[in-house]
Amino acid sequence: MGNASRTTVTLVLAVAALAACGTGGAPPASPAGRAAPSLAADGGAPSPSGVGRSMNGASPGREDLSREQAATLASLRKVDDHPLWTMTYQGGYDRLATVAPTLTPDTFGCSLFAAHGDPAAPVFGRNFDFDHQPALLLFASPPDGYASVSMVDVSYLGLRSDADFTTDAGRRALLGAPLLPFDGMNAKGLVVGMATVPEAKPTFDAKRRTVGSLRVQRLVLDQAATVDEAIAVFGRYNVDFSDSPPLHYMFADAQGRSAVVEFTGGEMVVRRGEGPWQAMTNFTLATSTEESRRADQRYRTLSEALESSGGKVSDGRAMDLLADVRQGHTQWSIVYGQKSGEVRLATGQRYGTVHRFRLPVG
Repeated sequence: MGNASRTTVTLVLAVAALAACGTGGAPPASPAGRAAPSLAADGGAPSPSGVGRSMNGASPGREDLSREQAATLASLRKVDDHPLWTMTYQGGYDRLATVAPTLTPDTFGCSLFAAHGDPAAPVFGRNFDFDHQPALLLFASPPDGYASVSMVDVSYLGLRSDADFTTDAGRRALLGAPLLPFDGMNAKGLVVGMATVPEAKPTFDAKRRTVGSLRVQRLVLDQAATVDEAIAVFGRYNVDFSDSPPLHYMFADAQGRSAVVEFTGGEMVVRRGEGPWQAMTNFTLATSTEESRRADQRYRTLSEALESSGGKVSDGRAMDLLADVRQGHTQWSIVYGQKSGEVRLATGQRYGTVHRFRLPVG
């Protein structure tokens, strides 16, 4: 699909609070200790006030909201009829609080790539391929971490339709959205995303806390500015897949580095990008050959296009490349500009309409 045929909808959210936090220091590592596993949470940590109740039972009335919680929900906006919503989270959150997701999938597919052949304009593209559900683009600016923008499949919080966004229970459930990022970029230009693999056998160390397979991405967004720091975050926790599909993860930073983290044989295996691009779909890189990888049509399409361009991909071309590898169940396609802070997002394979957002980076 050529760029000329695309209608672009611009929504710039350069919030002052996000800019103020964008260059803040990362918080210290959490104390060691083992916790009960769950999909997106560290089960041993306490819930923030009110959030746990909204996830697991009756919803408190609106008068029980704090000023920051009320401001968060007041920022909720509907962008399109996928439906896609946006929200700006006000204040901090307990990033190790317990959330009990209401949905546990068997499998889903995704396609991701990092392209940094142009050092001045590195980009990260990602298709999220799963059942059709509402989506949320979330801006957050925690006082003890980096500002970020991330995508959330809010069906994991119990919201399955537009109507759920209008109820007290549904809106209060959205206060747990920071804890369930499916992909995202922070104010240092670090991007993280995940995809399923047939099998993942993670490391377990009794001295480390255990976090869920989505929650670890929140820890990366809040605490890491570079690929090396993202890998170090993973090294501080046990990642639990007991309530989720096995996953592997891709990171890329604004300095042109990328890496894939996988878990095989009880070990964390890091495969760093060796050139101006790196791609990932739904097989384990650590246990495959380049020949077998290119037998995968999506991986082959990505690798051939990125090879031929030397990893130089404009934001518009990145979205076209995601369209080339879409599947029948692609729910969103997103391109993160790691130095521009621009986010381009298409929902439901509607590549003729691309929504644009911006996160202050630097």
